[in-house]
Amino acid sequence: MQSSNLDIRWVRLEGGPFSMGSNDFYPEERPRHQRTVAPFEIAETPITNRQFSTFVHETGHVTIAELSLSETDYPTLSAEQRAAGSLVFTPTAGPVNLQDWRQWWRWQPGAYWQAPQGPGSNLKGLEDHPVVHVAYEDAVAFATWAGARLLTEPEHEFASQGATEGSSYPWGNERDPDGVIQANTWRGKFPYDNQGSLGWKGTSPVRTFPANSFGLFDCIGNVWEWTSTEYTADHRHIVADTTQETTASCQCSPQNQRSPAAKPKVLKGGSHLCAPEYCHRYRPAARTSQTTDSSSSHIGFRIARDV
Repeated sequence: MQSSNLDIRWVRLEGGPFSMGSNDFYPEERPRHQRTVAPFEIAETPITNRQFSTFVHETGHVTIAELSLSETDYPTLSAEQRAAGSLVFTPTAGPVNLQDWRQWWRWQPGAYWQAPQGPGSNLKGLEDHPVVHVAYEDAVAFATWAGARLLTEPEHEFASQGATEGSSYPWGNERDPDGVIQANTWRGKFPYDNQGSLGWKGTSPVRTFPANSFGLFDCIGNVWEWTSTEYTADHRHIVADTTQETTASCQCSPQNQRSPAAKPKVLKGGSHLCAPEYCHRYRPAARTSQTTDSSSSHIGFRIARDV
């Protein structure tokens, strides 16, 4: 049973039909089609370090990133690969080949939600930032404890776009309307020069940037969010269409898959690492895949519940 001081603010959405996907950006978003979602309630923000800390304190939950793999079960992996840890973004010294995500991601033994940069780091000053380094199982465990669940991909897209259906972003078609920054995304030259969004280089406290028309914060940018929907190459399983290209153009969320049985789920919303020259996925229609046993410094989650 969840603690009474969890302080999750719920927003009720009435659902209904909406246009999902996009024909204008990445192949995996195609084709644009009609979907319908039932009424549901959604957390106003991603789950924060403060909220996740309450969950861990009351349940003793140990995250996937804190668990090492046994040599018996994984004899082909090195000791470092079997060690507990997670993927951490590290800026490069200068321009690099943007086709090789290993240039700016490193496997960091000892990195987990409470030590986001690895041993020696902590959450001081980050209490109201979204929790990161959570694998799918960790997000599901929190949601279940809180009497809730993860969003489906259609629910997340419906909630993210708000009342601006048909626009590229929840606030319209310009990235910065009237020069106002609307979301925490990369500012500068990726992956070596980040000027920060409103000064934030990395995650930012929830509610720092404007809410969308539904009153929801950080549905776009800040951290990618887990959904319960299994990843498919595109939306053709919903709409009969055999004409679409299916090759994605960049690896926005690298896989640190450790178990061969781990299947990918859909991540939504983009993160603070999305930069126009590399990743234009800070949009409601955008999506990427992530294996369920993966975690990194730019993946979090929010929760929902039925009404």
